[in-house]
This record gives sequence, C-alpha cells and structure tokens, in this order.
Amino acid sequence: MTATDTTPRLDRRRFVADLMSRIPEDTLVVTGLGSPGYDVFAAGDRPGTFYLWGAMGAAAPLALGLALARPERPVLAVTGDGEHLMGIGALATIGAKLPPNLTLVVLDNAHFGETGMQPSHTGLGTDLVAVAQGFGIRDAVRIADPARTEDLAARIRARAATAYAQVLIDTDEPPRALPPRDAVANKNSFRATLGLTTF
Repeated sequence: MTATDTTPRLDRRRFVADLMSRIPEDTLVVTGLGSPGYDVFAAGDRPGTFYLWGAMGAAAPLALGLALARPERPVLAVTGDGEHLMGIGALATIGAKLPPNLTLVVLDNAHFGETGMQPSHTGLGTDLVAVAQGFGIRDAVRIADPARTEDLAARIRARAATAYAQVLIDTDEPPRALPPRDAVANKNSFRATLGLTTF
C-alpha cells in the first residue's frame, strides 16, 4: 500500500452497517476512537458494545482480554488504522494467544482522521496484513470488495480462529453519530451485559 495506490475503497459507514447486521446479537464489540465508534453506533446501539473514548491504541488489547475471558462469545474489535498503529504491539500477544473467538477489523483510509487527515503509515508503505501475519495471525485478509463482507461475518460467527481484516475505506466523512460519552455509564452498561455487578 502506498500513497499512490489506486485500489478501490469502500464506503465506511455502509460497510460497518452491513457487517453489524450480519453478526450475532451476543457479539461483544469494542470500538476504537473516532469514526469506528461513530459507525458502530450509527448501525444501532447494542448493549454488548464498549465505546472507547480517550484510550488511543487500546481497542485490540481490550478485545483480546474479552476474548480470553469470554470464550463462549464472539468478540469483535472495530478500529481505524491510526488507532491500531498506536497499539500495534498488542498483535504480538494476540498472535501468541490466538483466541478463536476474536476478530479484528481495521478500517483503513490511510489517514489520521481525527487529527487533520495527515497520511498514516498505511499510506506510506506499511502493509497491515503482512504485519498481522508476521505476528502469527494466519487468517489475515485485505478487503476492498463489499461482496466479501459476508465472508468476514461468517468468520465472526464461526469462532474458529483469530481473524484479522484490513478494510480499505474511502476518506469521506459522514455526519457523526456520537455514542454516549459518559464513561461510568458505558462501563456499567457493558458490565451488566456480561452479568457483572457495578462498582
């Protein structure tokens, strides 16, 4: 992937809405900062969704912890290339543990969308699929065709192997759909979904 790459790119919000409509209702979802959270929320708020606010790079490691703690449920992290790059080292631990119920989806527009659309590393040559495979995640794919959304959803439903998808999206910015920003309420709602008491 380079700054001059001409690979087709998907409509971000449409892709996320389509994916969310195809996964089980009991899927635990972690969103990265910014656009992934807006898109997951716009697709329909679910009680099993944890929206990250102010925790750059934490989507993948949080999803890993959930997948290990709740192996009976599918766990999905939906994040962006900038947020993901901030915590890329978490892939080493994910590759070492490989929980079969974990799927990572990286919405990649090759820019840091929340800070002014500066080019991200994926627009400057970093190949996220190669990185994930290098960390031991064999089921790592690049998606630029909406017809492959069902294949990705099937991986989530199957819980057969750790899966990783770099989804090439365009740079369009749809109207923001902001999930709740009350961190305590978000925590309590998510814990209730897991059958845990609040504290």
